[in-house]
Amino acid sequence: MVSFTILLFFAVSGLTLNHADWFTSGKEVVTKDSGNVNLSWVNQSDTAKINKLQLVEYFRNKHEVKGAVSDFRIDDNECSITFNGPGYIADSFIDRETGKYELTVTRFGFIAVINDLHKGRDSGKAWSWIIDISAVLMTLVSISGIVLICFIKKKRLSGFIIAAVGTIACYLIYKLFVP
Repeated sequence: MVSFTILLFFAVSGLTLNHADWFTSGKEVVTKDSGNVNLSWVNQSDTAKINKLQLVEYFRNKHEVKGAVSDFRIDDNECSITFNGPGYIADSFIDRETGKYELTVTRFGFIAVINDLHKGRDSGKAWSWIIDISAVLMTLVSISGIVLICFIKKKRLSGFIIAAVGTIACYLIYKLFVP
């Protein structure tokens, strides 16, 4: 029962991944915003003096941007910051000469969040641990089934035959139908 919720989650999200067209209309919600950051934050001749943390926290506080910073680029004319989270992306582009910025936030919906969590995409270290722990629990449940069948004399042979047939069927489907 410890693994019930996580096993159910991965089973359902496996279906939503495999059949995304069944569960989504493909509509994402895009919001755009603009404004100005403090010019002294970005208009530095030495790009090493640009306070990246200050810029990131500005967007988190002012626009409630979430997710991890996946990319922070500084070139001669512009800074760009990308935030990624499960089912979420936010891109900001800041003009280094004027401090003017444009922010685009895209939310892909609940199913996209579930799918990204299933894959561990943009979900952080803590969720990575959840995936690892659930994989260990599912492995233990599978192994315990094999161990238990060894102690049931009447079902042992048929259990091993069924397990072998299932394994061979998966292998044949892979070899014959997976490009």
